Amino acid sequence: MRQLLVACCLALTACATAPAQHPAPSDYDAALAQRLGADERGMRPYVLVILKTGPATNLSDEERTRLFNGHMANINRLAEAGRLVVAGPLGANERQYRGIFIFTVSTVEEAAALVASDPAVDAGVFAYEAYPWYGSAALMELPAIHERLQR
Repeated sequence: MRQLLVACCLALTACATAPAQHPAPSDYDAALAQRLGADERGMRPYVLVILKTGPATNLSDEERTRLFNGHMANINRLAEAGRLVVAGPLGANERQYRGIFIFTVSTVEEAAALVASDPAVDAGVFAYEAYPWYGSAALMELPAIHERLQR
């Protein structure tokens, strides 16, 4: 029994320490990788933006509605232009984070210019933080898939 236990432990240790083996990508699609801007790992740069509650808190309901409608129109415009791949609100949290954007740009400066086009950011309803992010180029396909899901 002890020999069996030792053998199992040795086998598990060998599995845990063996380098990961990845099969050759037989389904690699070079044209798709190029179209999506993928590097050799299937990844690409993006910029992640976290929207936060901004300093403008004393707005009328009418002004808040106008700015939110402009915010949504800007999101749609940026998505249709291929500059925004993900956007959405965050649930209630202690950090006052309100939502995220993932932009298809390489630098925080490029993202800042896109965020500045949002009327709710411009009016101070939202402030933001922006960070370079390296993620799957497959994310670029998300808008087309989303179109097939919404009614």
